[in-house]
Amino acid sequence: MSLKNKFASLLLIAAMSATAWAAPAPVDKNGHSKADQIQVNEPLDIAILIQDDVVARVGNELGVTREFIRSLPDGSRVMIGYVRAGTLQVRQSFTEDLDQAAKALRVPTGSSSSAPYNPYVEVVEALKKFDSSDRMKAVLLVSDGLDTSRGFDVSSTTDSIDLQRAIREAKKRGVAVYSFYAPTVTEGSRNHFAIGFGQSALNRLSNETGGKAFFQGSSFVTFDSYFTGLRRELNEQAAGA
Repeated sequence: MSLKNKFASLLLIAAMSATAWAAPAPVDKNGHSKADQIQVNEPLDIAILIQDDVVARVGNELGVTREFIRSLPDGSRVMIGYVRAGTLQVRQSFTEDLDQAAKALRVPTGSSSSAPYNPYVEVVEALKKFDSSDRMKAVLLVSDGLDTSRGFDVSSTTDSIDLQRAIREAKKRGVAVYSFYAPTVTEGSRNHFAIGFGQSALNRLSNETGGKAFFQGSSFVTFDSYFTGLRRELNEQAAGA
């Protein structure tokens, strides 16, 4: 090969390398780099519980919630439930079909008529649906955390009987409860005392069961950063098991 042709070949290789280096990293539908996303390392059983009277903005987070479900490792099992007045509506029982579980999510009603006086009764109901396997187990609770079933003060909301029951049941079954604070359409979500009581209750539930509560101020913009933190916490839970 002549010196001229060798030089042309080297230029072509350099150009191809530069093009490959400059190619943008894959992104998800929200425009976030997939290369930067933390992934959950170990399969787990997780129940995702959403309080049905949360504000309409929570419905905008269904996409990122579905992405979280579909990104879980093979062998993971997911349950989808909605916390409503007097009952837990199970939209999907535990399944390894992650796509099916993701499709079971629906927009919360955002109606005060579906508001529970107390989300922790339904949390206990959901905890009883976990089996006794040695798999890593977790609950993700999206809620305002407020229990007004026995009054409205510090002791009756942050140290309620049903909150204590939920903590005991989670510990007995080895389930770590993670929580995302979300305001609801009830008047309590516009009361700074109620917001503080609810967040304190969620914080206690998560801390005492080995999970973590995620909230920022009295509202939220997106769950993206919460799911990043949740993935990180789940990996730490698995590493410490």
